[in-house]
Amino acid sequence: MKKIIGLSLFAVLAIVSCKKNESVEQSKVDSTQIAAQQAPVSETSIIDETKKQPETSLALSEPSFDFGKIKKGDVVEHIYEVTNTGKNPLIISSVQPTCGCTVPDFTKDPILPGQKGKITLKFNSANFDGVVHKAAQVYANVAKNPIELTFTADIQSK
Repeated sequence: MKKIIGLSLFAVLAIVSCKKNESVEQSKVDSTQIAAQQAPVSETSIIDETKKQPETSLALSEPSFDFGKIKKGDVVEHIYEVTNTGKNPLIISSVQPTCGCTVPDFTKDPILPGQKGKITLKFNSANFDGVVHKAAQVYANVAKNPIELTFTADIQSK
């Protein structure tokens, strides 16, 4: 009787441990899939993706902006206005800053001919001193890709 109980207990433990390993393996797969989804996309693939759309043209309110003097640690943002000057809808595929200190946001919907959209660059000055020059690459269905937006800031220590 003790042997049967012992074997039964062993079988239950073996099944439970297999289930634990299975969930560990599943979490490894899930984290790998997540990492693959978050991996940066190459410039070539973004340009190829934008070429699949009918080409149009755009005008920027300004390609560069100067924040002037700001205090170290300030988070500032600027909105660049984009106007579709072409005959096809303007599709902004991606905005990629050259530094992790800058977070982009942009109009995700197609911008119809004659209409305006926005590209916002938010800059965190916490890790900088003095004059800085930063940029972001804009990918859209236009002839020249990428379009570069730039900004400068003179960061003053507190």
